Amino acid sequence: MKYAIVLAAGKGTRMKSNLNKVMHHVAGKPMIGHLIDQLEQIDVDESYVVVGYQQEHIKDYLKERVNYALQEEQLGTGHAVKMVDQLKGKAGKTILLYGDVPLIQKETMELLYETANDYDMVILTADLEDPDMYGRIVRGKQGEVQKIVEYRDASESEKHIQEINTGIYCFDNELLFKYLEDLTNDNNQGEYYITDLVEMFAQNNHSIKTIRVSDIDEVMGINDRIQLAKASHWLQNHINCHWMSEGVTLIDPNNTYISADAMIAQDVIIYPGVMIRGKSVIGEGTIIYRGSVIQDSTIGNGCRIESSKIIDSTIKNEVNIGPNAHIRAHSVVEDKNRIGNFVELKNTHMGYDSRCAHLSYLGDSVIGQHVNIGCGVVTVNYDGVNKHKTIIGDGAFIGSNVNLIAPITVGKNTVVAAGSTINKDVNDGDLVIERANRVDKEGYGIKYKNKPKIEKGKL
Repeated sequence: MKYAIVLAAGKGTRMKSNLNKVMHHVAGKPMIGHLIDQLEQIDVDESYVVVGYQQEHIKDYLKERVNYALQEEQLGTGHAVKMVDQLKGKAGKTILLYGDVPLIQKETMELLYETANDYDMVILTADLEDPDMYGRIVRGKQGEVQKIVEYRDASESEKHIQEINTGIYCFDNELLFKYLEDLTNDNNQGEYYITDLVEMFAQNNHSIKTIRVSDIDEVMGINDRIQLAKASHWLQNHINCHWMSEGVTLIDPNNTYISADAMIAQDVIIYPGVMIRGKSVIGEGTIIYRGSVIQDSTIGNGCRIESSKIIDSTIKNEVNIGPNAHIRAHSVVEDKNRIGNFVELKNTHMGYDSRCAHLSYLGDSVIGQHVNIGCGVVTVNYDGVNKHKTIIGDGAFIGSNVNLIAPITVGKNTVVAAGSTINKDVNDGDLVIERANRVDKEGYGIKYKNKPKIEKGKL
C-alpha cells in the first residue's frame, strides 16, 4: 500500500497574507493542488492533508480528493505527522510532503516509493555550494546516514556539510508511527522534529537510503512572494518546454502562460502574452495571437484566435475569432464560423458556417447554419428579472443595428431589415421591417443648430 501525508496546517506569516500559504497560486493553481495532482497520477492508495489555519479553504478546494487530519496547535513537523492517526498500524510505505513545496514531480515521488521497497527510510537530499539554513545530512565514516541536524542546532563543523535535507521522505509506515511516539521537543525551537527520526532509525539498525535530487528548485519551499514568483517561473518553464518538445511553437516562451492541466496538439502556434488556463484543449494547427485568454475551453483544429477571451466554451474547427471578441458561459461555435471584432457570445450556439463580424451581442441564443449577423445586432435577452432565448433559423440574414427582443424565434431564410426592433416571431422566408416613419422638417436643422444657448441659472 502507498500512503501520502501532506503538511498544510501553518499560516505562512512571511507571505504577509490572510490567505493560507498553500492556497496561493503557482502557475494558475493553488500550490497544494499541484501536489495532489501529482499524487493522483501515481495511484497513491490513501492521501492525508494535515490542516489547521483556514482549514475550510483547503477542504473547499480539495473536497473529497483526500482525507484530512487536524493539527490545532503547530508544534513541529513530527507533531503534525502524528496527527494522522488514521494510518497508525497500517502496513505500507508513506511519503511525507509539504503543501508549500509544490513543484516536486511524480517521477521523483515514484522513485522514492520504489526505493522504499528495499529500505525502511528514504531521504531526498541535495548538494549545495551554499547550504544556507537547510538541515545537514550527517554521515559516519562508512558513508552511512547517522542523523539530520537542523541549522540552528548544528555545530560549526556540521554547518560546513553541503549535503542538505529537502524535508521529503518515504518511510515504512509501521516504523514511522512506532518511532513518532518517542519524539521529544528537546531543541532550540521546542518543537517535535521529524528529522529526529533519522537518528532513531540509524541507532536501531533500520536501513536508510538517500536519493539526491538533480534540480534543487524542484523541491524549493515557498515562504514569501519572491519565492512564489520564482516557483511559478520554474513550473511555467517546465510546462512550456514540455509542449515545445511535443511540437508546439511558442514565439516567446518567457511570455507565454500555459496551465499544467492544458492539452495542446502539434503544430499549434502561440504568440506572446497568451494565457491558457484551466483544463483547456487546443487542436492541431490552431494559431493563438497575442493577448488572448483561453480558460477551461476547447479549441478545435485550424482555428485563428486573435486577442480574444474564451471562457468555458467550445470552438470547433476552422473558426476565426477576434480581434477583441469575448465568448463565454458555455457557448458553442461550430465549424467555419467567423466571430469578429468586439463581438460577445454568452451561452450561445452558433451553427455551421455562420457569421457575426462586428460589434454585436448574442446572449442565450441558438443561431442556425449559414446565418449572417450584421453589425450592432443585439439579442435583448434580459427583461430585468429573467433571461430569455432567441432562436434564429438556418440561412437568416439579420441586418445591422437590429434588436431582437427575446423570447423570439426568427425563421429560416428570413431577412430582418437594418435598424429594426423586433419583438414578435418571424415566419420562414419573410422579410420584416420595423422602423418609425421618417419625418423631414425643411430647414429645421439650421434653425436648431442656431438657437440661442440658455445660461446656467436662467430660464
